[in-house]
Amino acid sequence: MKPVFVTSNENKLREASEILGVDLDRADVDVPEIQSLDFEEVAAAKALAARRALGDPAYQVIVDDSGLSVGAWGGFPGPLTRWLMKSVGNTGLLKMLATEEDRSAQAVCVVAVAAPSGSVRVFRGVVEGEISREPRGEGGFGFDPIFVPEGQTRTYAEMGDEKSMDSHRTRAFRAARKGF
Repeated sequence: MKPVFVTSNENKLREASEILGVDLDRADVDVPEIQSLDFEEVAAAKALAARRALGDPAYQVIVDDSGLSVGAWGGFPGPLTRWLMKSVGNTGLLKMLATEEDRSAQAVCVVAVAAPSGSVRVFRGVVEGEISREPRGEGGFGFDPIFVPEGQTRTYAEMGDEKSMDSHRTRAFRAARKGF
């Protein structure tokens, strides 16, 4: 049976299938997310919860968790990025970071694969970069308009499809590809 990627995002599904070289099925199930500052812990718990929600199937269940770790804030918001962005968005994050000299950041993605046995493997992808002074670009989602990868002058949102050539998600799925 084909692995199933638990996501509501069709673009993530397409990207993951291409990177893995596997035609993934998609499941859109509501999975509770634990509150933790550890990406691997969040992704592993999500993978197990997704397996349970799908009735402990005889195929691999894949989830991902991603976020932005800001240097000036000791890695915060990390896995809590979704909640911070939901609350204040990119504009609010930029306002909070306005007085900080250190604008370094990491875009992090952890892919978790739950096997039929219940074991979970996690794979991490990280892109170093910095936070821009203002949102730029129309593409992407989440923090894409404010994250500039190291060695670039454009934000993820300004990069369009070029982003997926070497994004944090791409790196995590490439690491996971070895398990398929």
